[in-house]
Amino acid sequence: MAYLVSDPPYYDAVPYAALSDFCYVWLKRAVGQIHPDLFATELTPKAEECIMDPGPPAEGGVNKDREYFETTMEAALADARRTLKPDGVGAVIFAHKGTAGWEALLNALVNAGWTVTGSWPIDTERASRMRAKDSAVLASSVHLVCRPRENPDGSLRTAEVGDWREVLAELPRRVHEWMPRLAREGIVGADAIFACLGPALEIFSRYARVEKASGEQVSLREYLEHVWAAVSQEALRMVFEGADASGFEEDARLTAMWLWTLSTNAEGGRRKAERIRQKSEGTRREAEEDEEEADEETGGRSFRLPTSAFCLEYDTARKIAQGLGAHLESLTSVMAVEGETARLLPVAERTKALFGKDEAAAPRGKRKKKDRQMKMSFAEQLEQAEAETETGRGEKGMPKVGRTTLDRVHQAMILFAAGRSEALRRFLVEEGVGRDGRFWTLAQALSALYPPGTGEKRWVDGVLARKKGLGF
Repeated sequence: MAYLVSDPPYYDAVPYAALSDFCYVWLKRAVGQIHPDLFATELTPKAEECIMDPGPPAEGGVNKDREYFETTMEAALADARRTLKPDGVGAVIFAHKGTAGWEALLNALVNAGWTVTGSWPIDTERASRMRAKDSAVLASSVHLVCRPRENPDGSLRTAEVGDWREVLAELPRRVHEWMPRLAREGIVGADAIFACLGPALEIFSRYARVEKASGEQVSLREYLEHVWAAVSQEALRMVFEGADASGFEEDARLTAMWLWTLSTNAEGGRRKAERIRQKSEGTRREAEEDEEEADEETGGRSFRLPTSAFCLEYDTARKIAQGLGAHLESLTSVMAVEGETARLLPVAERTKALFGKDEAAAPRGKRKKKDRQMKMSFAEQLEQAEAETETGRGEKGMPKVGRTTLDRVHQAMILFAAGRSEALRRFLVEEGVGRDGRFWTLAQALSALYPPGTGEKRWVDGVLARKKGLGF
């Protein structure tokens, strides 16, 4: 056999056997008498199904934990390698938005004697499918291209030992080669992260094992930690094109990378990649025209960002933060951990931290010229917050300048959303916030990353629209 293509189970994403019961019971009624051997059981067999299922095991089955999935998948992939010629090519299709699923599959693939040589995300998922509704899911299935790590006689190569220092030195160069190419093709966010796995794994999986100078063998899981870090650093370089991302505080770096990771919608991803690559010059439209611009980008359909769209699996968020040199525990003012999920706080929910008000919330929905009621309501809430929190505040209508660049950008966005034009002017000009180049660089990056039609996108564009008029 020269080619092998496999679409194995997606870890814990789909309970295949349970879903097949829906069709099984009707097929058994229709053709059960013709093929009694195929329909001998009341329902489909589930004991040996290769998935990760934290629920109680099927009767006569085993606990389907991560170890079970890896072991079973490794055995299946090893047998698949056995059927392929040493010079053959394999393709393993996988889609999972969590790092745990990816690590389990990749561990099985490498341990089964495969060398991963490439990975290509292909848009196989319908954006309007039920699973994607109000959810941050992958838009693509990643096709892992791999070859048997075998000798010409078909025996597994076990003599090659990789040097850990050399592997780590080659990793960032390989990621740097791939990320811009993926961005040009509109592949951003989580899809781009997993698309980099192939080139990164080719470095690691070409060896039977990788060892440190001490002789200790490096696990794939440890290597993947460095892969997430390399991808995060490269993504930041793209987002903050022309600026040193290390000059921003960790909350700004995490926010930018978080939003970039979530940008997996195919069309939206292409627009975002284009905005990241080409910073707009000159003035922007005034705030009242921003909604029209957003409608043009979305084909006349106003985009409403679901609450879950700012959410990531906790382990994914942790790895992103770790790769950026940040720690989630110290960033509770911009994100919240809720069980196994981590959520980036929308700007409106940061009003308490930035203005001292518990329930102050930014206006939602379309912002029209004649609709002042919502804007005034928000302004009144800000005034109440200022009256209740006198300590640390400057003159009336002026917030205390935020500690980080992200805090200051969010404060300006909230002042704009509340219609506090004069306070915004004093904040940027008299307080000197607008004289910091990092402020405008971060605002520009967030404008490219926030989804079109959302409040955050309109507010940051409104702030940017005043840049030239204020002399910056």
